[in-house]
Amino acid sequence: MNVGKQQKLENSMSGPKIYIERTLALIKPDAFHKEEEIEDLILRSGFYIVQKRKINLIPEQCSDFYSDQYGKMFFPTLTAYMSSGPVVAFMLSRHNAISYWKELIGPSNSLKAKETHPYSLRALYGTDDLRNAVHGSNCFISAEREIRFMFPEAIIEPVPIGQAAKDYLNLFVNPILLSGLTELCKEKPADPYIWLADWLFKYNSNGPYVDRRPLE
Repeated sequence: MNVGKQQKLENSMSGPKIYIERTLALIKPDAFHKEEEIEDLILRSGFYIVQKRKINLIPEQCSDFYSDQYGKMFFPTLTAYMSSGPVVAFMLSRHNAISYWKELIGPSNSLKAKETHPYSLRALYGTDDLRNAVHGSNCFISAEREIRFMFPEAIIEPVPIGQAAKDYLNLFVNPILLSGLTELCKEKPADPYIWLADWLFKYNSNGPYVDRRPLE
């Protein structure tokens, strides 16, 4: 096979590259009581919850978070509203997470969302332009800034693909999985699937972190 044909074959086999993104999602104070329903819709929509945090923001924190809106007429009302009760922050991950999350939450005005996107989260749980239930990052730069704001200890890095993914698996995943399978063979439990899942949950040092501290 000549070089040209071989290259075409390799290209056809490789297929399109899929890039995993991360984005920030907030359940705002007016929809805090609907946390479980909204989280269920998030998971059913193909998102993975990397981190989750519940927090009471003070007005100064709200001003910093919405610094790009500073100077607008609604800014004082916005910061007062966002500091009026607890919020739930999620770091979400999936293919094209930013655009898919924006599509799921719908237009910023809940009244408009009810007309044009009746199954969006803002249509289902929002009240008006201000009390619109949820927040989503507008773009990659905003997502990175907002994730760092809500999860200051988070490590934001590109999700590896190709050889980098293989190297990651060899370095972090395979050793812990091999240890789990070795213990599984020693224990010989009645239900090996549940046993291994419980073992990984207990001993996997690479698992996601969920902030379970009390509300601030």
